[in-house]
Amino acid sequence: MSAENIKLIPKLSLLSVVVFGLAYMAPGIVMSIFGVISSTSDGSAPTAFALATAAMLLTALSYAKMAKIFPTSGSAYVYARRLLDSRVGFLVGWAILLDYLFLPTVAWLFQSFYLAAQFPAIPVWAWLALNAGLTTIINVTGIVLTDRVNKILTLLVVTLIGIFIAYCLAYLGGNPPASFTEPFWNSATTVSGIAAAAAIAAYAFLGFDAVSTLSEETKDASRNIPRAILLTVLVGGIIFVVVSYIMQLVHPGGDFEEAATAAYAMQVLVGGQFYANIANMLFIVGGFASGLAIQASTSRLLYVMGRDGVLPRRLFGRLNPRTKTPIFNLVLVGAIAALAMNISLELATSCINFGAFLAFATVNLCVIAYFIRSRRQGTKLPVIGYIILPVLGAAVDIYLLTQLSPMAIIIGCIWIGLGMVYLVFLTKGFRREPPEMRLQDQQSERIQAQHPAPGTLSTVPAASQAQPTEI
Repeated sequence: MSAENIKLIPKLSLLSVVVFGLAYMAPGIVMSIFGVISSTSDGSAPTAFALATAAMLLTALSYAKMAKIFPTSGSAYVYARRLLDSRVGFLVGWAILLDYLFLPTVAWLFQSFYLAAQFPAIPVWAWLALNAGLTTIINVTGIVLTDRVNKILTLLVVTLIGIFIAYCLAYLGGNPPASFTEPFWNSATTVSGIAAAAAIAAYAFLGFDAVSTLSEETKDASRNIPRAILLTVLVGGIIFVVVSYIMQLVHPGGDFEEAATAAYAMQVLVGGQFYANIANMLFIVGGFASGLAIQASTSRLLYVMGRDGVLPRRLFGRLNPRTKTPIFNLVLVGAIAALAMNISLELATSCINFGAFLAFATVNLCVIAYFIRSRRQGTKLPVIGYIILPVLGAAVDIYLLTQLSPMAIIIGCIWIGLGMVYLVFLTKGFRREPPEMRLQDQQSERIQAQHPAPGTLSTVPAASQAQPTEI
């Protein structure tokens, strides 16, 4: 069997995909950014996280709708291509590529910095090589091993969060807070402060969309992927709100000696230095799951774009016959980590945010486009679910995009400009369509026939086309 004919195998359950999404988001991030969120919101961190959860749920609903209609890997890239325009789909995929290529690097770099701080005898570059290398080996082995390691490490992180909460509750037992409602709203809280903090907190949700890249490796994808997307945001949001509420009780107000290390200082306060050091180390190890999930989803996006011919197919669009994994893509993503030593975390993070929020806004627009198409075919879909909520979701995403630093926006625009140049090359000066989708199963062929990209013709007679799906 040739490499081009090998398919991704559906082996993942709903639980596996939800755990994957949570690992991608990294539940422990609530502790890492608590100080910044609390400081920005003047001591109302749980309210900021709750607002961010509600805002991200708007976009999650749109992703769930699209994942049910298009149960194939590729995420926003596929949705935009099928519902907006093939060229728009390409540029969305290009924007997501910026996000996904930098995400593994940032995850590994964060781990390497913390490990080097705790074990200074080993340099950062060595930890970086170890993290990237070990992650790549596990992902190359296959999705089943990745799933098992992912579950174990995510369970470790959730357990550590539970232990930390227990220490906090024990501390509060001896030092009862003056008020149990102040973490949500206090005398210093303002609407503008909450909004600004929620915009920062929204970054903690980046990655829930990556669940859709596993559609072709998930059992009953049209049912489980939409559920997994919503569950990932809901479970993640609940964890963020509960943990930040208890941390805010331990430390009322938003004043910290160093907001970036507030969680570590709080661990020392409630459990002592020894506990803080052990917990810090275990959180770092648990964070390995995030890099594992991020690299896996990035390789799948590259695979879909390669399979379509948008990227060189012989390199990017091939699966290993034995492991059924895109080995070239996984190795490439691991190799890109070498660039991490020459860029700042701020720069890499900015690139991630630009690509993510642009993709989020586009998916909301795709839902609106689907509504319009359905109306033209005679199917009426609910206005609230397909117009009002997506419009609100797109507005939130665009607002978050405008909150990025000027440098982030400049870099993002340059990246999109490079994508435009490549698109001109692929289409011979826009004289032809970008390479078309080559979805490889009967369900995918049916989807493509029912939802051809704007400007293309369906090969299925109108009488045999199914009606648009209502969700």
